[in-house]
Amino acid sequence: MVNHLRPTSILDYNHSSIQTLVLARGWRELPYGDRIGAVYDFVRDEIAFGYNVSDEVPASTVLADGYGQCNTKTSLLMALFRAADIPCRFHGATIHKRLQKGVVNGFAYRLAPENILHSWAEVEFEDRWVGLEGVILDVGYLEGLRSTVATGGAFLGYGAGTENIDNPPVAWCGTDTAIQKTGVNRDLGVYDDPDAFYREHGVNMTGPKGLLFRQVVRHVMNRKVASIRGCAMQPTK
Repeated sequence: MVNHLRPTSILDYNHSSIQTLVLARGWRELPYGDRIGAVYDFVRDEIAFGYNVSDEVPASTVLADGYGQCNTKTSLLMALFRAADIPCRFHGATIHKRLQKGVVNGFAYRLAPENILHSWAEVEFEDRWVGLEGVILDVGYLEGLRSTVATGGAFLGYGAGTENIDNPPVAWCGTDTAIQKTGVNRDLGVYDDPDAFYREHGVNMTGPKGLLFRQVVRHVMNRKVASIRGCAMQPTK
């Protein structure tokens, strides 16, 4: 239990910005199940889907960025959970890069590794571990996908992997949530925290490829994501 509540370099929930947020939202005063849902909803929808500079940036940096992808949103979600006295752990996996196609294309897509490190948080609830992978895509981005490229039913691409893009299991209701599940191609198991996972498996992009991703590719991807999200705001003709 202690391991599932402690701060780490990545889960830096003692940072003033995280402590201030938790206090302002009053999360610690909520009943346990409502507390989980309130933190989850904040990270899912108030932290936009987008690509940070690295998988292993601290949670406080993700909060300051205001956006994140699977790995960085997981870090922020876990840090906020622990700051609100909610035990949680890290579940690692890989996804095939096909899940990202559409957000990234052409040379940058060919440059990406076939298997991309992926993760989600698991929270202790009613004597079991509940997986919260559905936190990754904000509601605006999902609505934009439905308005532009998703035709209903099963969908894989643009950061989504689900059997039902019209109604994916992303809402907190005490059971597992998921939005990239059908893209997962390898389970790497559970860890106390993301720090331990990255020490063992490294991060997705390093060396010259990592530099190109940080300086160029992620900005192109973020513009694409923003354009799709913007489509959700367009009036119906």
